[in-house]
Amino acid sequence: MQTPILGSSYVARSVNAADNRCVNLFPEIVPDGGKQPAFLQRAPGLRQLLQFPTGPVRGLWTFGDYAYAVSGTRFYKIASDWTFVDKGEVLGSDPVNMVDNGTQLFIAANANGYIYNANTDVFAKITDVDFYGAVGVGFLDGYFVFTQPNSQKFWVTSLYDGSSVEPLDFASAEGSPDNLVTLIVDHREVWLFGETSVEVWYNAGLPDFPLARIQGAFNEIGCQAAYSVAKLDNALFWLGKDARGNGIVYRSKGYTGERISTHAVEWQIQQYTTLADAVAYTYQQDGHAFYVLNFPTANTTWVYDVATGAWHERGGWENNQFTRHRGQCQMNYNNEIVIGDYVAGVLYAYDMNVYVEANTVQKWLRSWRALPTGQNDLKRTAQHSLQLDCESGVGISDGQGSNPQVMLRWSDDGGHTWSNEHWKSMGKTGEYGKRVIWRRLGMTQKIRDRVYEVSGTDPVKIAIVGAELILSQTNA
Repeated sequence: MQTPILGSSYVARSVNAADNRCVNLFPEIVPDGGKQPAFLQRAPGLRQLLQFPTGPVRGLWTFGDYAYAVSGTRFYKIASDWTFVDKGEVLGSDPVNMVDNGTQLFIAANANGYIYNANTDVFAKITDVDFYGAVGVGFLDGYFVFTQPNSQKFWVTSLYDGSSVEPLDFASAEGSPDNLVTLIVDHREVWLFGETSVEVWYNAGLPDFPLARIQGAFNEIGCQAAYSVAKLDNALFWLGKDARGNGIVYRSKGYTGERISTHAVEWQIQQYTTLADAVAYTYQQDGHAFYVLNFPTANTTWVYDVATGAWHERGGWENNQFTRHRGQCQMNYNNEIVIGDYVAGVLYAYDMNVYVEANTVQKWLRSWRALPTGQNDLKRTAQHSLQLDCESGVGISDGQGSNPQVMLRWSDDGGHTWSNEHWKSMGKTGEYGKRVIWRRLGMTQKIRDRVYEVSGTDPVKIAIVGAELILSQTNA
């Protein structure tokens, strides 16, 4: 029988109900003519592009022929050959938001703001007496629009001059009494994210303050974390909060939010002690559009794939446990999906042909219930063999991965305790017919349920098409 190895991460509050982990693997649908309707492939690894003298990487942006980064407390201009020039100081240690108007780059660094002029090559701190700091920033019709920290206020700069702020060029998001968390400009509209609400403004061309509210564009879903807001797939994504609770991930639908997180993901998120420090970025690769949501305090990364509507986990492997993924921010530059490191001042490229995490082990893992949903009649079974249907013969020429191994273990109590690991080879280079099969896997015990788990750490390609389980049922 085909055992249901394909799928996403869904570990329920009770592992007896669901214990399906998917770490550094994600499903891809095969719409027509495939061996199976989907397969699992390995998440991209990180290929180093450059290293700054200081870190971590706090923000990335690109316009014109250059890319720009804030790493540590320095602002860098990056050329296409991956050389860089230090342009000045950016105070603080938190992530930053950046946006450009075609000539100027505005860096919002909470209590501080900075302008880089690409035409004059001048970088300077915003010193206007009417500038009180900025968290979120966007560009709209010649104006930089930004939120003032710890307030309901948001401001516009002078036209095409981010260093100039007039004393009356602000308004308040007063649809709800909550403070603004951040903003983002999308489709020439300004989304103002409060702690428990969202309202949307547009450029009405008014003489005193140019922006005005869009009537009816208000909802009572706020934002839990300023740096969780990101654009993807012609929509906005964010970690939500409202008067009734928090820890739900939303996607914009019209002027409201549509829940995209599952109960299992929400249960995990709502256990974390701190959510306000969540940081997200988005990217697309091979037609998959990913929303990557990091939780620094929880040391965890969750990823939503728009193409399949499925969640999976990503992360490093340190001290025999998963950690958050090294990526903190992203830009598309020089035909590379560029990722900034939250640990050090390093830029990486997401590469589907690289199988390490920042020069360290990238472990992949998949756990799933042996029997399809609804087919467990609570009778004991003898598990004769499990064969992994995967691309074999993927070994590399030498070193670790020359004879790549898959590790199997199982749980007969729903996922509470686990057996020892049982290793099998995926085949050396060119052994495409290698069978990855485990035999004599024993009888199910206790609750008469079995969860399998396969994993690996070798730096080789992983593509799992399915798994075949042979078992027989007893009368007990």
